[in-house]
Amino acid sequence: MKVTRIAYSTALNAGKYAELVEQARRLGRVRSEVWQRYGSVAGVGSGLTDRRVRDQWLADGTHERFGVLANAWKETVRDAMADIAANLAAATVQIRRAVGRRTTDPTERKRMLKALRTGDWVSDPFLARQVRKHWKHGRNRTHDQIVVRADQYNTVADARGQLWLAIPGLQRRRMVRIPLSTIVAPTGTLRLILRRGQVEVHYQTDASQLRSSQRPCGGRTIGVDKGYTEALTDSDGDHHGRSLGELLSSESDRLKERNRRRAKLRSIATKAALRGDQAKAHRIRSNNLGTVQRDRQAARHRARVRTEIFTAVHRVVDKAATLVAENLTKRFAGRRALGRNVNRRLAAWTKGVTDEALTNVSERRGSALVHVNAAYTSQTCHRCGRLGRRSGDRFHCTWCRVVWQADVNAAINILHRVGDPDIALYTPHHRVKQILQDRTDRHRTRLPVQDSSPATAGRRANHPNRSATSNSRKQVDR
Repeated sequence: MKVTRIAYSTALNAGKYAELVEQARRLGRVRSEVWQRYGSVAGVGSGLTDRRVRDQWLADGTHERFGVLANAWKETVRDAMADIAANLAAATVQIRRAVGRRTTDPTERKRMLKALRTGDWVSDPFLARQVRKHWKHGRNRTHDQIVVRADQYNTVADARGQLWLAIPGLQRRRMVRIPLSTIVAPTGTLRLILRRGQVEVHYQTDASQLRSSQRPCGGRTIGVDKGYTEALTDSDGDHHGRSLGELLSSESDRLKERNRRRAKLRSIATKAALRGDQAKAHRIRSNNLGTVQRDRQAARHRARVRTEIFTAVHRVVDKAATLVAENLTKRFAGRRALGRNVNRRLAAWTKGVTDEALTNVSERRGSALVHVNAAYTSQTCHRCGRLGRRSGDRFHCTWCRVVWQADVNAAINILHRVGDPDIALYTPHHRVKQILQDRTDRHRTRLPVQDSSPATAGRRANHPNRSATSNSRKQVDR
């Protein structure tokens, strides 16, 4: 398994950073050219690969107007073509659903999906129409990245232990040396991202070499429920990542207030421009509506959230050899009447980061991750199996007359759902509800008579309607 690691520059010379910025700007023009020519149905339909694009640009002289070295723009072309392919692959999710609605014939459906996978959809009118509908022409917005091939750079440690990364610059045989804040040399293809005077060096490494991969996992099977206030709640009743909800709520409220103020300032600038006061409008846009501080704050928030979630997952894996988690990849249509503030906060729920952490950490540390159907795990009592009522962090079972902690109850239900013969991973939620109700009805009909004390046994034996009652009960059991 490969994971991405980031090394940061330290005390970088301003002249070197300016040269890197200029190189990234020129390579951004290369990306824009690739997206303009090949980021549409016509470009992808021609079947061009990154190598054919490179040969074509070398033949017609397109590469001469970029002003960068050959290896730099060739790697940028390869990276941009990979982005276009990923963009198209994301659109195929909707196209596959359209194919499923189009035909029920397995042979025809297999043919269309194969054509979509191999790129032969151009000759199929229906698939070509669906691709044009669900895949729009993209554009490049990346002008701060440099991709460096694995054999085009070198790393050297000086006498003080400082690690230096040397990459090609804008001129031949002239390397730009970047001091790094780590003693671990990056390997493989590098992606340099320039942000606020600092260089981020992104590279991939083997997960088995990481320190966290050497930590052993537990030996039990644990069910976990993903939450908003806490990152995870396990079937033992332990809560992990307790500050996640506070982080998400405070950031959501801060963004609401900041965007409200920015909208007011934007309105003032617009009115000033309409009056002809362009100087005032320019001052507001330059000094009050920038994005540098906003992006910096967003990056810090994402880092804090990821740290909280990954720490919570590591604590669960410390005691689990098998993790059982709910599958929340399906989108739920509609919203309940929870209010605008609650809906806004729930929109910031980072369940995707939780899924990423569960997958990566469990694979790194050797534990198994099992996904189960999430339908009604939060609305079913784990003791009797009947549907109850959830209110906040409390679950009320009307049959057991017990109030459970809602997340712990859901985690136990998730654990019990492993190997359920009736409820598969993708069983529809209405079918899951029917299965749960049928189980409880069947158990209810098999319950003994409530008044079964020895003192009343003789009276029941002499009751004239006893045989009829017994026969009717047998019929119900059948």
